[in-house]
Amino acid sequence: MQQAYDLISRFAYAGETEFGEMKGEHNMRKTFDYKKHLSCSCILFCLSLGVFGWVETAWGAQPPNEAELRKQPNAKSELNLKAIPFKIIYETFRETDGRENWELYLINADGSNATNLTQTPDVDEMYPHASPDGTKVCFVTDEKREKSKVRNVYYMNIDGTGRVKVADNARQPCWSPDGKTIAYVKSEYERYTTRALGTKGLFFYDISTGRHEQHPNRDLHHIYNISWSADSKWFVASVSGGMGFGHTIIAFEAQGTGVFNLKKYGIKGCRPDLSSDGRTIGWAEISEVDVYVADIDLTLSVPRVADVRGVAKCANGNCVNHTDFSPDSRYVAFGYGPEANYSVGSKTPGWNICVGDLTGKWVQITTDGNHNKEPDWVPIGKGGL
Repeated sequence: MQQAYDLISRFAYAGETEFGEMKGEHNMRKTFDYKKHLSCSCILFCLSLGVFGWVETAWGAQPPNEAELRKQPNAKSELNLKAIPFKIIYETFRETDGRENWELYLINADGSNATNLTQTPDVDEMYPHASPDGTKVCFVTDEKREKSKVRNVYYMNIDGTGRVKVADNARQPCWSPDGKTIAYVKSEYERYTTRALGTKGLFFYDISTGRHEQHPNRDLHHIYNISWSADSKWFVASVSGGMGFGHTIIAFEAQGTGVFNLKKYGIKGCRPDLSSDGRTIGWAEISEVDVYVADIDLTLSVPRVADVRGVAKCANGNCVNHTDFSPDSRYVAFGYGPEANYSVGSKTPGWNICVGDLTGKWVQITTDGNHNKEPDWVPIGKGGL
C-alpha cells in the first residue's frame, strides 16, 4: 500500500514540476491540486487501493474535537507533572544582577527548581534547543557590536559551562538526531532585526570539527523554526514570503532540493515541531489561539499528513505558540499569554510556559509572567543534569 502511494506521488509531482516551470517557480516542487492534475485512471487506482483519503485532506477542515477544547488552563493537579522524567528550558526576560535581560532558565516539568543557566546581564540568550542526549543546548544571543546588536548562534553544556560560538549573524538553530550537527539559518541582512523571517540560507555545523556546510538547496530563504526529523532526512519549518510561498509550513529534504507545502493537509499555522519518533507534527494555528498536532509520514518521497486534531485552545485576547514535543512524544510544551509579538527577542509580558498531554488537557507550569516562551524539553534521563 505504501509503495503504491509513493509511486503515485512521484508520478503526480513529475507533472507538478512542469506546472511549476510554466509559472517560473525555479523548478521547485510545490503542492498542487491532485484532483485537477491526476488522470482519471490514476484516481481510480488510488480509490481501488483505499488510499485516496490520504492523498488530499480538505484544507481548512475543522478538527472533530475543536468544540471540546478547553479555553483556559486546567488545574495543575489534572496532570501528574512530577512523574514526567524530563526538564524544560526556555527563554525569559527578567532582572539579573540589577539589569533586565533575556536569560535561559531550566525547570522541572512541574515548574519547580528553576535555575538560571546563563546569568549574563550584558548578553541576551534566547531560543534554546537541547541536544537529543540532554547534555548540551544550542541557542542564540543578542550581543553588542559597536553601536548596534548582532544575533549569533552558540552551544554550551546543559549546566551553562563550555560556551562555543557556532556562527555570527545567524539564528534559529536545531540539533541533528544524533547530536553531532547543528543546523542554523543565516540572517538575510547585516543589520539587526528580531523579525523571524529575516533569513537566507541553511547551514550545517559539525561540532567535532567546526566545519560549516551549506544545505544543497541554495534557494532556501525566509524560513524559520526549523525542526529536523528523527531519520535525518527531512526538515519542517515555517516560511513567510520566500521561495514563492506566502505564509505556510513546509517540509523539505535535508540533503536534497525538494520542498513541499503542508497547507493542503489542513496545516495552516506556524512554528512547527516534530516528535522524537518522527510520527507527529505540532504547530500553533495561524490565529495563534490553538495548538494542533497531526500524524505525519516522512518515509515517502512526498510527505503526507492526516488526523489533524487540537490539543489546546485559548480565549480571545490570549495566544499560544512555540510548541515542542517531549522526548517520549507524550506531551507538548508551549508558551501562552496575552496577545503580543512573540518573535525571538520580543517582549511578551504575562506569558508563561504550559504543558499539554495531547488529549486537550493542558496546564500552566510557570506563574511569574516574565516573558516566558520558546520552551524546549531536556531529556535528562539520557545523560543530562
